[in-house]
Amino acid sequence: MSTTTEAATWPRVEATLNHDGTAEVSIGGTLHPIAASSVDEARVQVVSLVASKATQLGRPLRAITRGPDGEWPLFIHGDGTVTADSAAEARPRSRSAEPVAEAAPAPTPTPAPPAAAEVADAEPVVQATAAPDDTPTPAPAPRGWVRSAEDQAAAAAAAPQTRRERRESFLTVEQTEEPATEGLRGVLSRVGFRMAPSEAERAMRESVRLVSQHWPGPRTTAIVNGKGGASKTPTTAFLAAVFARYGGAGVVTHDNNQTRGTLGWRTEQGPHDATFLELLPEVDRLLGTAAQSADLAHFVHHQTQDKYDVLRSQPMILADEQRLGVAQFDAIHAVLRKYYRLIFMDSGNDESDSLWLRMVENADQLVVATTTRGDIAEAGALLLEALADRDERSAALARNAVVVVNQAKKDGSMAEAEQVAAAFRPLAREAVAIPYDPAMVEGTLRYGSLRTETQRAWLAAAAAVARGL
Repeated sequence: MSTTTEAATWPRVEATLNHDGTAEVSIGGTLHPIAASSVDEARVQVVSLVASKATQLGRPLRAITRGPDGEWPLFIHGDGTVTADSAAEARPRSRSAEPVAEAAPAPTPTPAPPAAAEVADAEPVVQATAAPDDTPTPAPAPRGWVRSAEDQAAAAAAAPQTRRERRESFLTVEQTEEPATEGLRGVLSRVGFRMAPSEAERAMRESVRLVSQHWPGPRTTAIVNGKGGASKTPTTAFLAAVFARYGGAGVVTHDNNQTRGTLGWRTEQGPHDATFLELLPEVDRLLGTAAQSADLAHFVHHQTQDKYDVLRSQPMILADEQRLGVAQFDAIHAVLRKYYRLIFMDSGNDESDSLWLRMVENADQLVVATTTRGDIAEAGALLLEALADRDERSAALARNAVVVVNQAKKDGSMAEAEQVAAAFRPLAREAVAIPYDPAMVEGTLRYGSLRTETQRAWLAAAAAVARGL
């Protein structure tokens, strides 16, 4: 099978690397920003990202890379091997310069089935192939993109040695892309024409794949902003809903707020009114060997539609009546880590509070929630900058952070939210804009009550979080 034909068909992959180690990778129209300490490290991350997609698709991917050393058309394989595309023109440079503006020639699209010829943008799922004799000999990768000597030695050591290892298994099957289900392509697929999905549907499927996976060991995500009204509680609830709906059970939200947290007010109540105050006396028993996961139902509130649990604070009493210390926070967190795979922590506005600081110290992922209001966005930016200067671990959290910009104004535009998100991208790993939706303004927060475009925006936000876990 021709590597060139197969890899160049879809998705389109382009990567731009900068002198400071930042990079931007576009895979099928989805942008993946990279922040590395050097161009060499950025190359490694680009190859790893594209190789992961190549593994998923079961085929090498053709990538156009642009950087300080020039423009290189490459093939990136699932095992991380990089070879040059000898059929395309490379543009090496003798000195540093800005990335070239012109894009690589677009691949020739596969003809659509005659019955669907009137659909101009629809291509069939079956990809064109060439005879085995036409497979070109891979050219060496350009300088800077080749793997290290250690990697090459490891690959050589892992080369098949036995007869069984050399023989291709009869059980190997080619992964086939499912036909389109969205839009006009989906309609044609349902009436018998097997149509390939659009790039937008492929991007949505990739988001679903990301949030559906399970990680080894529990993961804690902290949702933060020092200003009130930053949409921290809706962000906590909807991120948890996406991960629970697509990835299954084992997702909990924790209202880590000592000053009248509202997560319990905005979520469904179970058959009791328990909070973390009722959980604390039972910590030792719940951490013991005789405890069972069903015992948590006495203390958490299950969301029957969105499939995650809520550990509430007690907003009906004064803060000094429910103020916890670090040791008590650690005890609660230990219980949640034992019984849940994903923990989402809503937080208060006091960044000097001991529980807030302890939450950040235990977080694997940071999400900065904000609206388009200037003071709230500024508070989020200042928080990221302060963490970047605090210590090495906090700086790593800030670099890996995801910013969720909620358009909370009824008369506001999505373009305004996108503009705020773009301003955050130099400070964080990713920033995602969420459109205005009346279902987020008041009442119980339920993912199913959101408009379709809002649901997809939250899915994209959750996928951005998943990429950091």
